[in-house]
Amino acid sequence: MDITSLELSYKNKTTSPTEVVDEIYAKIRAQGRRPVWITLVEEEYNLARARELETHSDPAKLPLFGIPFAVKDNFDVAGLPTTAACPTYSRIAVETATAVQCLLDAGAILIGKTNMDQFATGLVGTRTPYGICSSVFDEQFISGGSSSGSAVAVAKGLVSFSLGTDTAGSGRVPAAFNKLVGLKPTRGLVSTTGLLPACRTLDCVSVFAETCFDAAQVLKVIGRFDASDPYSRTANPGEGSTPWVTSKFRFGVPTENRLEFFGDQQARSSYDKAIATMTRLGGEPVRFDYEPFLAVANLLYNGPWVAERLAALHDFASEHADTMDPTVAKIVTGAQRFSAVDAFLSEYKLRELRRKTDAIFGSLDILLLPTTPTIYKIAEVQAAPIELNSNLGYYTNFVNLLDLAAVAIPADLRGDGLPFGVSIIGAAFTDNSLLSIADRLHRELAQTIGGSKRPLAQTPPISPSPSPNACILMAVVGAHLTGQPLNWQLTTRKARLVRTVRTHADYRLYVLPDSIPAKPGLVFVPGFAGPGIEVEVWAMPEDTVGTFLNGIPAPLSLGTIHLEDGSTVKGFLCESSGIAGAEEITHLGGWRTYLENRK
Repeated sequence: MDITSLELSYKNKTTSPTEVVDEIYAKIRAQGRRPVWITLVEEEYNLARARELETHSDPAKLPLFGIPFAVKDNFDVAGLPTTAACPTYSRIAVETATAVQCLLDAGAILIGKTNMDQFATGLVGTRTPYGICSSVFDEQFISGGSSSGSAVAVAKGLVSFSLGTDTAGSGRVPAAFNKLVGLKPTRGLVSTTGLLPACRTLDCVSVFAETCFDAAQVLKVIGRFDASDPYSRTANPGEGSTPWVTSKFRFGVPTENRLEFFGDQQARSSYDKAIATMTRLGGEPVRFDYEPFLAVANLLYNGPWVAERLAALHDFASEHADTMDPTVAKIVTGAQRFSAVDAFLSEYKLRELRRKTDAIFGSLDILLLPTTPTIYKIAEVQAAPIELNSNLGYYTNFVNLLDLAAVAIPADLRGDGLPFGVSIIGAAFTDNSLLSIADRLHRELAQTIGGSKRPLAQTPPISPSPSPNACILMAVVGAHLTGQPLNWQLTTRKARLVRTVRTHADYRLYVLPDSIPAKPGLVFVPGFAGPGIEVEVWAMPEDTVGTFLNGIPAPLSLGTIHLEDGSTVKGFLCESSGIAGAEEITHLGGWRTYLENRK
């Protein structure tokens, strides 16, 4: 039921949207509507929509032609009730949420609205009157929440993808417990217009899918600016540049004293395997202090942000608290204890902590964390609903408060047959690059994970791209090399070393006279048959290149350099007039060998 497989079947005419819709509703009748679904779109309506799609003049113009999906029941869909898993709250929506409408316009078929932790309050999936979803791997264990039904609908093969929401991990925890990809985009990248908020300043629309490629396809459709959403945003200059995606990268792993698995040694073992696999892919593991991230995570439920849940439901909660799930009611109405002073003090604390986390990210590209420390049985959660819920957010709660993006992927099937997942976390607007790295890791880990690998095998890999802000490949030859005195001019502009290589044969290298620090001059000499000059190629975000150029002194300039492998990059060249009387460097090792010999 993955997107790639369906697209291929439609292209080869081995199935049709009508047949797919028929099959889905037959499965739902066989399995029962509860607990996955709260509201289903009428079967006849979707059969009519499928037939209409089959007569479309140009299906290729519909990027999600005939692809079935589900949405969490806190999204509005015109003509359907929005319950947020609370029957007393239920109301018929007049308009369709922007993200859902984007999918419908792209040719996708909405099957229905799914079960959830009431008012999106919880990471467990048990706080609902519509029946408790369980992990598809063992009915004794929780599905995770709050987007429980959205995850299970994909895991059961009832839809190709689904939308959930993610404030504290609700789009990642259920993915981990059902062996799915869970994409939590940058805040504001996907419109929340038509979504009943949990914490409006933090909420994100999330995507559940079988592969990172499928999640990326959905994000292309829904990830657009929406003027009707005051929290919708696009990247600022310099934001989201990821030169590391095309080179070696550094990934953060918490120091040993901050790793927490609540006694679950199988989860710990699975995490260690993921670290080793990421290292084999070219990543460099870097231990970091998780304490400031944990302090941010604790602010979410132990601080005044919980009052946003009360702000969204104030009148309803004050009049109908007795009809709400007891745990949800306790959390929401308990927010009355916070004052405006508390909100400001916590905001100040968050800013202080963000200074610390930003400094940590200065030496890292991404974080690789367990999505959850462990997994619990339904009965265990019912016995300790708040404590165990908090445990599940140990590695997820901080992400939106720090304005980060995240992708959760399957990482292992444990010895007890339960799934384990990891999350790759990066700066805002690095979503595409995170999906690319996550896709590589998912494919590698899938070699040791049980179950079907077919969707991954036939899904094209996500091409590495330093988007949304492109990078320029730039060759440096002297004082800007790694470890040299001007290298900071690259690193402070978030440039990243890609490779070391030699130029084409027709270049000569000189020491510029009277330069402090000593600088080289690379001169293009057509027809010269030299050994080539050793250079480093760096990827620099294009929006920082202008300030870099302003610092280049005469007789140097930026031009095009031909490399020994036939490719070209931008780089430093020297005007011929600038090398009058200059010493030529003839050492095969280039600038570094010259400096060594000068000592």
